[in-house]
Amino acid sequence: MPRVTMLLSVVLFCAGLMGCVHRRVTINSEPPGALVRIDGRDIGYTPASLDFTWYGTREVQLLKDGFETRTEFLDLRAPWYQKFPLDFFSDNLLGRHISDHRDFRFELQPKQSDVSTDVMQRGRSLRSEALHGR
Repeated sequence: MPRVTMLLSVVLFCAGLMGCVHRRVTINSEPPGALVRIDGRDIGYTPASLDFTWYGTREVQLLKDGFETRTEFLDLRAPWYQKFPLDFFSDNLLGRHISDHRDFRFELQPKQSDVSTDVMQRGRSLRSEALHGR
């Protein structure tokens, strides 16, 4: 019986030491309400949040009617406690939860009318009228 009690005590002690790192990124835009696409996957409309597991570079696109599409590459670098070999301890043995929350804000620019396209279209229209005698 003492062996079982000792084993149970060790298991409970280890369970109490378990740590956890919660990783989350939040994207905001001005004006709000832009569609957020991260690595080609639609996340939602700003402000939009996403939990992630791995650090690294993410491609973020913001799309909103009447505004230029904005594409950015976010470099989500691991903090010091998430680098090898410390990550093992912070993920498993720290005994408390750690929150790594990153916030990004992007300003969207109003869509500019493409004057060159309008001029080309007008030129084609005039050429067609001249050829057909209108």
